[in-house]
Amino acid sequence: MTDNYSIGTLSQLSGVKIETIRYYEKVELLGATSRASNGYRQYDDSSAKRLTFIRRGRELGFSIDEIRELLTLAHHPKWPCTGADRMTRAHLDDVEGKIRDLQRMRRALRQVAKCHGGTAEHCELLQALTVPATRSVRHV
Repeated sequence: MTDNYSIGTLSQLSGVKIETIRYYEKVELLGATSRASNGYRQYDDSSAKRLTFIRRGRELGFSIDEIRELLTLAHHPKWPCTGADRMTRAHLDDVEGKIRDLQRMRRALRQVAKCHGGTAEHCELLQALTVPATRSVRHV
């Protein structure tokens, strides 16, 4: 038996804000399965599963259009998944690039965190901020 959920209940079950659910409806990623007699949207178990899929896709960094493609693929289990593989590799490359950038930032911050409460004229951070980015990156 399929349960019907209000948008508030669906929000609580999925951890997705009501405004976000409405946005997903607006961009046609999700739709209410019916309307109650009072005009309120009603969602069923398949809507809840679809919303979980969308939320997880967003958590992994996929765009709305990419999620739309992935939803289409998920509904056609015999189709090849080369597009999904390509998207995954592209996102992995992006994440690995961001990790490298964050590691570089951490090294730079550790370098300037050596300030021990002296005066501003000797502050490591203030001095590092005056060096052009290309030089400061090379020195870290």
